[in-house]
Amino acid sequence: MKDSTTARHWQLKRDIDGISRLIFDKEGTSTNVLSGEVMEELNDLLAEIEADLPQGLIVMSGKTNGFIAGADISEFRTIDDEQMARELVAQGQSVIRRLGALKCPTVAAINGFALGGGLELAMVCDYRVIIDSPKAVIGLPEVKLGLHPGFGGTVRIVDLAGPIQGLQIMLTGSMTRPAKARALGLVDKVVHEDDLEAEARRLVRKAPPVKKPGIRNKLLSLPPVRNMLAKKMVQTVSRKARPEHYPSPYAMIELWRRFGASSEDTRWHEEAVSFARMLLTDTSRSLVKVFFLQDRMKALGGRKKAAFKKVHVVGAGVMGGDIAAWCALRGLHVTLQDREMKYIDPALRRANKLFSKKIRDPLLRKAAVARLVADVDGAGVADADVIIEAIFENAEAKKALYADMEPRMKPGAILATNTSSIPLETLRGGLSKPNGLIGLHFFNPVAMMPLVEVIHTHDSDQEAIDLGLAFCKRIDKLPLPCLSGPGFLVNRVLGPYMMEAMLAAEEGIPLAMIDKAALDFGMPMGPIELVDTVGLDVAYNVGQILSEAFGVPVPDTLKKLVGEKQLGKKTGKGFYEYKNDKPQKPAIGEAAMPEDLPDRLVMAMVNESVACMREKIVSDGDMVDAGVIFGTGFAPFRGGPINYARARSVEAIRERLAELETRHGDRFKADPGWDQPELWT
Repeated sequence: MKDSTTARHWQLKRDIDGISRLIFDKEGTSTNVLSGEVMEELNDLLAEIEADLPQGLIVMSGKTNGFIAGADISEFRTIDDEQMARELVAQGQSVIRRLGALKCPTVAAINGFALGGGLELAMVCDYRVIIDSPKAVIGLPEVKLGLHPGFGGTVRIVDLAGPIQGLQIMLTGSMTRPAKARALGLVDKVVHEDDLEAEARRLVRKAPPVKKPGIRNKLLSLPPVRNMLAKKMVQTVSRKARPEHYPSPYAMIELWRRFGASSEDTRWHEEAVSFARMLLTDTSRSLVKVFFLQDRMKALGGRKKAAFKKVHVVGAGVMGGDIAAWCALRGLHVTLQDREMKYIDPALRRANKLFSKKIRDPLLRKAAVARLVADVDGAGVADADVIIEAIFENAEAKKALYADMEPRMKPGAILATNTSSIPLETLRGGLSKPNGLIGLHFFNPVAMMPLVEVIHTHDSDQEAIDLGLAFCKRIDKLPLPCLSGPGFLVNRVLGPYMMEAMLAAEEGIPLAMIDKAALDFGMPMGPIELVDTVGLDVAYNVGQILSEAFGVPVPDTLKKLVGEKQLGKKTGKGFYEYKNDKPQKPAIGEAAMPEDLPDRLVMAMVNESVACMREKIVSDGDMVDAGVIFGTGFAPFRGGPINYARARSVEAIRERLAELETRHGDRFKADPGWDQPELWT
């Protein structure tokens, strides 16, 4: 057996039968990513391989969790010039293409995920073998960073899977399982994990004909067909993303439309040019920032090692029932308590729907159902590692519940409240260990919203906080440590936004126009529809708390609708009427949108976000951005309210707030944080 010169990240080993294994094991990381140094080493090893060609080459991972997760995204932040970006991408492409040009059979042995640049590297090999395992998945998720593939992905996936399927994979950033990948022609074999290397060796020795683009691909690549298909793809994409907000999907379609039948050299070159352009967009910069914010939040949950097995949830309403279902879905044993079984039954039915949607295997689905148990008497309190109170928003009722449960809790268990706005200081007075109470504030719908605010006070027990963060990680949620106070972070920021929308409605501005103003800015849902979705009773309760604490005005219309039990989507009528869970929005008509309407909505959020940053409700401005993005859906491509303020400039926003204050009153008075330079440096 012949080994190559030692490299930091790669090992090249030739066996006695003349087959070489190129093993990628990035030093100092748990996951393989393609950094600049990694690519330089690979280029040197490819020169060594070319000089002494083996019978075949198998590219493998030295990590047990998967093949390659993609490019080292941290390096994207160091690039601030389009020409520099183009040159770096072209250098990476040259290494990938050098692997693809080797004059011996090459096989990518994929032992799990192969994503982004990892899949691009695999696709230039002659063959791909992947294990049949739940951890095995391939994809090109670059669109989620405001990019498209840059190491030949836009070229190779179209050649292998065809333009329709190939573009669909890139446009959605979706993951593809082994069986489907095989059917699409993206992999050649799906094998048991133990047979991965043996099958790769068999392909090297047999060297069957390499798949070429078929006649169907060639027909779809004819100019008239390309133009027609590209137009339809643009129409489909435009229903979900605007080109001024998310340009990369449109860039992918345009690459194929213009160069789908060009030479391979041209297609690779144009991909590099387009990728470099996308990398420098504000959208990509913001989405890369969001990616790292997400990583930062995930890391918070890893500070404390803890084994969670049992959860007890009190309150089987929409929030409590769905929290219980989510915990059971994530493998925990859950007891769900309420006053009578008739209140728990609807929650169990919703849980079964969630399990049916999320779990394909009938046996695994049955196991999830068995993990969620009704518990009217509250017997589960004594065994639970985590107890989550999710009853109605009444401080005295919550305190009475804690007084009953605390003596029955086992040592070391977490006592948490899902209150959406009541400060911990108000709730913990009667506890024997008041600093042990934390908040675990989930967002509706629980199965979709990734954020959990982990609420604490200045004197909360650090052990309890760390356990709360670890619990969020255990159930695959993003934890945000958040100081107790009226509305915490997300509802405090969201409240003025929703109230301003309702005040605009009271002025006679059409509801659908108000929602359109927010959608034009990039919000996933308009504020009026959001109030209906949250529930008008919840919005009214939060509004009252924020009004008492900060003077946020509560619209009369909201109070009136709550009094009439028109609570929004859950009752079928709120500001809108609902049919099949969809709001029936009247046409806006010919009326022009007021010039200041978008800023009225956005500035209400941004100004309150600065107040939260100044008051250290969370640790810093980046965490404000993270909380508002993952807790409200604030336009991710803008990077969060603080990032948006920096991009628009502090001075420009101060001026705009002054204009809005003159027109609409003191609620737009600029927070003192705008005048504190230390917050903005």
